[in-house]
Amino acid sequence: MFFLALSGIFWLMMQLNETKEQEVRIVVRYTNVRKNAVLTSGETDTLRVTVNDKGFNIISYLYGQTHRPLDIDFSRYAANNGTGTVVSSDIKKMVAAELPASSKVISIKPDKLVFYYNNGESKRVPVLFQGTVTPQQLYFVSDRQIMPDSVSVYASRTKLDSIKAVYTEEHSYTDVRDTLIVTAQLAAIQGVKTVPEKVNIRFVTDVLAEVRIDDIPIEGINMPEGRVLRTFPARTAVHFVTGMKKYQSLTPKDFRIVADYNELSQDPSTKCNIYLEEMPSGISNVRLDLTQVDYLIEGK
Repeated sequence: MFFLALSGIFWLMMQLNETKEQEVRIVVRYTNVRKNAVLTSGETDTLRVTVNDKGFNIISYLYGQTHRPLDIDFSRYAANNGTGTVVSSDIKKMVAAELPASSKVISIKPDKLVFYYNNGESKRVPVLFQGTVTPQQLYFVSDRQIMPDSVSVYASRTKLDSIKAVYTEEHSYTDVRDTLIVTAQLAAIQGVKTVPEKVNIRFVTDVLAEVRIDDIPIEGINMPEGRVLRTFPARTAVHFVTGMKKYQSLTPKDFRIVADYNELSQDPSTKCNIYLEEMPSGISNVRLDLTQVDYLIEGK
């Protein structure tokens, strides 16, 4: 076992002593940002640098004390148009200064850095969910709550004027039965910073059921002064599909069923049509128990 371990150490040392190509990631950090400026492309970036060096040096850079962010002076590269560009030659010089002297840079991606900023202009916009939530059979999503429901966006004046809402990254959830709470990252927009960058979304599920509400009064509308519409029956029911939690909160006052005098005066008959004029949100497949009723108009 001793000689096996010793041979393994020798093999590892030989491998690390060989010259290899390795991609290393270097975090870029913007410094000396003036007080009235807000970086809208993030305060950090990442360079993917492919280097050629001995394994010892690569391991030393990746895991040693020399692995630190690359600082870029904001004031040196910021232009007056809300952008800044660090050209390839400057990036190479700064990267070379961070790497061991024996390291040879093969490639740098991206070959230039572009950052965006503004002078503090912002506005609040709503957050919209992007994706699908599919509940189990006989269930449906009865409510969706986004917290917070709006965020602050920082960007150039032109972009601020064009942004009406921000979207989450696309998410897809299936076979949902119980209340689902997720944390969603907001979709990135070039040159735009959102605060906060994440939101919590709560999807409330409910059991789907076909139900009815009885004793809803039938009202006459557009009635001339001094005249009253009486219908037989005076009340009726409405059938619809909704969740059980929603159904338990509904009353006949949440619905309005009407008969229009203007229609009756133009086409008199023994029966009048009735219509559902108002209903609460969160229900579907709505139908009246009756569509026509007998009626009587009293008064002059």
